[in-house]
Amino acid sequence: MRKVAVTGLGVVCAVGNDPASFFDSLMAGRSGIAGLPCAAGARGATRVAAQVAFDPTAHFPEPELATLDRFSQFARVAAAQAIADAGLCLAQEDRTRIGVSLGTGLGGACTIEDGYRALYGRGAAAVRPMTVLMAMNTAGASQIALKYALEGPNLTYSTACSSGGIAIGEACRLIRHGYADVMIAGGAEALLTEGALVAWDALRTLARVDAADPAASCRPFSRDRSGLVLGEGAAIVVLEASERALARGAPIHAELIGFGSANDIRHIARPSIEGQVRSMRAALADAGVAPGNIDYINAHGTATQVGDRVETAAIKEVFGDHAYRVPVSSTKAVHGHMMGATAAAEFVAAVLAITRRSVPPTAHLRAADPDCDLDYVAEGGRCGLPIRTAMSNSFAFGGSSAVLVARGFD
Repeated sequence: MRKVAVTGLGVVCAVGNDPASFFDSLMAGRSGIAGLPCAAGARGATRVAAQVAFDPTAHFPEPELATLDRFSQFARVAAAQAIADAGLCLAQEDRTRIGVSLGTGLGGACTIEDGYRALYGRGAAAVRPMTVLMAMNTAGASQIALKYALEGPNLTYSTACSSGGIAIGEACRLIRHGYADVMIAGGAEALLTEGALVAWDALRTLARVDAADPAASCRPFSRDRSGLVLGEGAAIVVLEASERALARGAPIHAELIGFGSANDIRHIARPSIEGQVRSMRAALADAGVAPGNIDYINAHGTATQVGDRVETAAIKEVFGDHAYRVPVSSTKAVHGHMMGATAAAEFVAAVLAITRRSVPPTAHLRAADPDCDLDYVAEGGRCGLPIRTAMSNSFAFGGSSAVLVARGFD
């Protein structure tokens, strides 16, 4: 099997619209969570979210913009960053060997919402002609493939919170086994619509707003955590056969050495220790590394009471005594839960932790939970660490998980 290199990174999210500013915000614990300007905030307990500061007219001409849902806009911009970072000159490439693998939860949620408003709110007789093509979950991947005339595999994964991680892991497998040479992989999501927010609020998993500091409403692993905060954005990586990347002199951020996925069969929304243990062990086995070789874990860490306790217990079972020595952090505290994009963004964070030899903190962790007693980097980001191998965890509603392991490339 071929080795797989990460040669390009791209990010659009509430704490940075490029990888450098994204990671700088993570290290500083600078939150992108803020009050909602939309009407959904007046309908229930949902008052905050991690929205992207994004001007689509700066990236797309008006005729093209009219064909792109917000999640596709994010995907295209993050993909452009990653392709440029990788130094890919696609006009000179065999594009039959280059594909796209994208994860999303709801796809074109903004387009769907607009259609419902037209039909049921204004009583319109029809919706926009491009509604289906903008709203379908495959739109983001298709728009990337069309933009760059990529003729390789064009795949979309929708596995809730793990979608972006599954997309990256499966893209890695395509390269390993020779079905593609390069894959543009990651996740994109734009679900901060009134309908989606009200639906999530009904599920009673969203955080209560911190009255003193709304930006600190998401507090993973803290005793006073109250739930997750929704976010939006996209994260894309360029994955490439290592020998190919070396031959063209590409910058190699890291090597993707492990991918594990397992189904949690206990409950559609309640995680189990066993399912998470299976996923992490599968990723370690795939990577061929022992638990003691992991230098950093980017946790799923959604800030729900049950979820954080279960993940802590699962890490202890997999890592044994090393669980208390390895730094663990959840970056959702500042960028929110980006659903289909979150696993990809957190994988980028893990890769940058390796390249920058730095671990971002779990922001807003101000009250220790005796059930969550690992090293959650509560005091602030750490720099100058010998981080060679990092793990990124994503555990989804529905049970589908994705655990990725990256290693510094020699």
